Amino acid sequence: MAATKNKRQPVHHKLRHGHITDRDAVWAAIRELCEFGISDIEDKTRVATGTIKTYVVGLAKAGYLTRIEGLQREKNAKGKFIESRWCLARDVGADTPRVTRDGKEVTQGKVRENLWRTLRIIADFTARELASTASTEETPVKFSDAKDYIKYLHKAGYLVLVQPAKPGHKPGTGAQARYRFLKSRYTGPRPPMVQRIRQVFDPNLGEVVWPKEDTAND
Repeated sequence: MAATKNKRQPVHHKLRHGHITDRDAVWAAIRELCEFGISDIEDKTRVATGTIKTYVVGLAKAGYLTRIEGLQREKNAKGKFIESRWCLARDVGADTPRVTRDGKEVTQGKVRENLWRTLRIIADFTARELASTASTEETPVKFSDAKDYIKYLHKAGYLVLVQPAKPGHKPGTGAQARYRFLKSRYTGPRPPMVQRIRQVFDPNLGEVVWPKEDTAND
């Protein structure tokens, strides 16, 4: 029996390695199936039923899903409730929508998401240029946040320094350091995280990328 269960790599095996979250797995399954019941997603992802239901309810309230069956809690001939079925109403691509159970957008982490997306688009940049370009009306980005994120991404090897900072002898005469993103270091859509213990964790790889273990202990 154990051999049978191990034939297919379960999603939670990947979760243990940090590559994707439960919601990533559920959203990918929804996009693949387009029409589904909760049990279909559970079979495909092996994510807990409660986790799937909570996310599906949030997606529906946010307008990503439409319920097409089971709206009035109908029962079948055996007196059991018919499972609700849903269809994908708004496909926004591979990036997993981040919503609460009430269908509201999760704003935590939006600054880093904007920075990570923007620095891959613009050619080279200073911290001030990056903060300005990455800012939106809903999510303004502070210069200090952009400067701090650049510092750690540079340490982790995602960025190269193309022009060092030049101190000015008079106000307004200096120049900020310029950096460029290395396209070969694009690991996925999720922004690398600067953790409280001052290390960089890449959720796309599921590993700490700075400092490396061999250098951290030097």
